[in-house]
Amino acid sequence: MRFKAVTESNNRTPFVISEMERRSTLFGKHVFNDEKMLQFLTRDAYDKVQAAIFSGSKIDRKIADQVAEGMKAWAMSMGATHYTHWFQPLTGSTAEKHDAFFDLQENGRAMEKFGGSQLVQQEPDASSFPSGGIRNTFEARGYTAWDPTSPAFIYKTTLCIPTIFVAYTGEALDNKAPLLRALNAVDEAATAVAQYFDKNVKKVYATLGWEQEYFLIDKALAKSRPDILITGRTLLGSSAAKGQQLDDHYFGVIPSRVLAFMSELEKESMLLGIPVKTRHNEVAPNQFEVAPVYEEANLSVDHNLLLMDIMEEVADRHNFKVLFHEKPFAGINGSGKHNNWSLSTDTGVNLLSPGSTPMKNLQFLTFFVNTIKAVDRYEELLRSSIASASNDHRLGSNEAPPAIISIFIGQQLADVLDELEGVSKGKLSPQEKTELKLNVVGKIPEILLDNTDRNRTSPFAFTGNKFEMRGVGAKMNCGKPMTVLNTIMANQLKEFKKEVDALIDKKSLKKDEAVFNVLREYIKTSKRIRFDGDGYSFNWQEEARNRKLSNNKNTPEALQVLTSKESEELFANTGVMSAIELKAHQEVELGNYVHHIQIEGRILRELVYNYIVPAAVRYQNELLENIGGLKEVYGAAHKSFTEPQLNILESMAEHMVAAKKLTDKMIEAMERADNMGTVAKKAQSYCNGIKPFLTEIRTHLDGLEKLISDDLWPLTKYRELLFIK
Repeated sequence: MRFKAVTESNNRTPFVISEMERRSTLFGKHVFNDEKMLQFLTRDAYDKVQAAIFSGSKIDRKIADQVAEGMKAWAMSMGATHYTHWFQPLTGSTAEKHDAFFDLQENGRAMEKFGGSQLVQQEPDASSFPSGGIRNTFEARGYTAWDPTSPAFIYKTTLCIPTIFVAYTGEALDNKAPLLRALNAVDEAATAVAQYFDKNVKKVYATLGWEQEYFLIDKALAKSRPDILITGRTLLGSSAAKGQQLDDHYFGVIPSRVLAFMSELEKESMLLGIPVKTRHNEVAPNQFEVAPVYEEANLSVDHNLLLMDIMEEVADRHNFKVLFHEKPFAGINGSGKHNNWSLSTDTGVNLLSPGSTPMKNLQFLTFFVNTIKAVDRYEELLRSSIASASNDHRLGSNEAPPAIISIFIGQQLADVLDELEGVSKGKLSPQEKTELKLNVVGKIPEILLDNTDRNRTSPFAFTGNKFEMRGVGAKMNCGKPMTVLNTIMANQLKEFKKEVDALIDKKSLKKDEAVFNVLREYIKTSKRIRFDGDGYSFNWQEEARNRKLSNNKNTPEALQVLTSKESEELFANTGVMSAIELKAHQEVELGNYVHHIQIEGRILRELVYNYIVPAAVRYQNELLENIGGLKEVYGAAHKSFTEPQLNILESMAEHMVAAKKLTDKMIEAMERADNMGTVAKKAQSYCNGIKPFLTEIRTHLDGLEKLISDDLWPLTKYRELLFIK
């Protein structure tokens, strides 16, 4: 018998925020932020931490001890009993090992202890975390090191200290260390270019605003589906009669039970300094979205990972199961995590937003065109950053961009770039310069004001004052695509500055003329990446091929570029990752790909043998018993009465035989793949040799679902999973 949905949320009433619990008063209460540091740190310690955050300067041991003491005092005043280094290993999730403040002294006396050494560095056992071959299993040393740019916070009764995670030999074993390096690289490169326009700029921050999509299903119903519990998605299931075809869920009234979950989630987020602002129903039934105010990219990535942890706990309290899988249900939209990216200066200027003067608009065009050029050159690498077994199900479907990376900028901005492309090479006459600045560059703000259309099929779209990267998967660590995007941007801006400076020095061009000359060439050479049409059309695939754009449709193909000579040179020149680290990340990603499909194959085998076939046999027996009874009663005349049952039996037998044979073949193929020598060969084999079995087997299982009596079908159906009561 299938599970029933829990229609009440533990008898909770909808969560209501009292006057004393307004969002603004809750925000950051559990965060060791600037306000708390001023209260609990000495002025010297506070200044040193601020310097470390702004310029990356080191904090010496004496100051670290002072910071640790202040942090401990604050944490204990908030009821914390333990501390942990909170980090992001290459598992795709977060990790933590809790230690109590409690310690014993030599005289046996107990005291609460937390010093600078515990704050700055820890040595967790790294042997069980994926390393991609950087270190052997018996070499267990790995180090977590404090990241002062992301403030410590209290979750439940534990002080959580965001950290990087590196090997004994110094290589990154996580997603945060490469991201921090990329952010530092883009800061240096962008600051140097921004100073062409404003000498007061001392720092440039990459900003990120993610949009997190997710599904909610009833927890009791989720427990009835081994595929959902283990893989995060349904490996079989016929589409419900009603799905999303009426478009009645998108931006619709949020169900009361879901609203109670959202309200508690928002309160928990606010306490932890996560500035969630938007909530709404998404396109598919049971699909929703939460989005925050933009933040500095490193903090934003941390907040997204923390939010996902919180969502699972809050959902459980409301008798929900939250699904982050990119495609948990066939036939309806999957979930993404749109990454809205821009660059902002310490003077408060968004470098991808036009200004009130031609000079500010020239600054905008500089960063706008350089972004296009960077993506054009490294489009295949950017595609690799969103590759995963689960996201392969989503990319190219009706709700997600295709695997071909292109940029949408809109017709009006395209016209501006066309006009800039036509600028004469070399020095500009006073009349040309005036015409260019006033009639072309000067009109950009009013152009953007009216350019409100969007292309939902574009994987990388300019949306007014930012670029939106739409191919990121819902359950991904968005630090991976942010590392690549900021790395390619840093490299591009470094090259741009070299070219501009060379024209100023060697050609005696004025700064504006040199900038226009270089931008003109970039506009010409990056045209292939700009596409404003339908990214789903077959014609675009043909056109993209002619433009020599990559179309890596699966993860093993997409990840090959990580170890190309060009990629190694890019990451080495920017100081973001070494060749060893790139190879390790590639190995880990390929290994994850293999394991995900391997697990799906094993669960599907269990469903076929232990759930579906027994249910089918029971129904066959019922039909046979019915046919036998009719034969006894009606004799030879029974044939006219038993034809429907016989047809069902025949159809069931066909599906059962096919499902059993395919499952057996899949198991054999998995055994062969598992014995292959390299992870790359295993990944290719799982992609080309095992994945197709999952689809074929599902077809026959879904056929059986349509035939077998509802009371005998052992799994909760889509119509029950997808509509919250």
